[in-house]
Amino acid sequence: MRVGFVGLGAMGMHMARNLHRAGLLAAVWNRTAEKARTLAAELNVQAPATLEGLGASVDAVVTCVSADSDVLDVVKELAKSLKSGAIVLDSSTVSAETARKAGEILHPRNVEFLDCPVSGGTEGARDATLAIMVGGSEQAFERARPILAAMGKTITHFGPTGSGQAAKATNQIMCAGIIEAVSEAMAFARAQGLPLDKIVDTLGKGAGSSWYFVHRAPNMVRGTYPAGFRVRLHEKDLTICRDMAARFGVALPVVERMLDEYAELVARGYGDEDISATFRLKSELFEK
Repeated sequence: MRVGFVGLGAMGMHMARNLHRAGLLAAVWNRTAEKARTLAAELNVQAPATLEGLGASVDAVVTCVSADSDVLDVVKELAKSLKSGAIVLDSSTVSAETARKAGEILHPRNVEFLDCPVSGGTEGARDATLAIMVGGSEQAFERARPILAAMGKTITHFGPTGSGQAAKATNQIMCAGIIEAVSEAMAFARAQGLPLDKIVDTLGKGAGSSWYFVHRAPNMVRGTYPAGFRVRLHEKDLTICRDMAARFGVALPVVERMLDEYAELVARGYGDEDISATFRLKSELFEK
């Protein structure tokens, strides 16, 4: 199966490379065309000038873009040229409703759509150990397994189109609570005069540990927050979670708190830092 990749950002670049290692990558496309041309030259794959051109040259396309509107725009362009029986696997984090709309756009062309959001950070994308949550038909899921297996380690089919995004929204709520707790705990430890590097090493092996603690608390120790998962992107994801919960007449306290904190970080110019930058705000609690 010849696979195209759309969206060569922090996650997508690694995912595309892993597809190449598996012998599946045939073409790449990025909104900044030079990035696609550079990677294509390195990997000896195609870099079509347009999405329509990419769609015509492959059997499946993996997309990894930032926003709901981006997903729909990309799918509309791909729909012009994808052959009957092709598959689009969208690994972006968008709403379940957007996933269903994308599926509806492709259906008349007999093109399958799978919403395949991922979790595991840039490290998981690099190491092909992502957790991938999939929504769509069982038949398309089985056909797409080799593609998914090239990018992730834990691959789960949750149900019809939109189910993958619903599972990812669940994950994003958990991430919000965990990073808030980690930031608060680390700020508390620093206020107690504890050596933070030893805290990370020791508590990282204890009952309160988590992926975020092990991988992101070191940012708090160093006081630098290189983008693994940007504040403004998690803010976007939690807004999706808020909207999905609102359909049940429910407000989620953890989501609301983190949206307030992210709004403050963005206002201060930290929107492109990793979400572990919430430590900035938690530390200030002890400085009053």
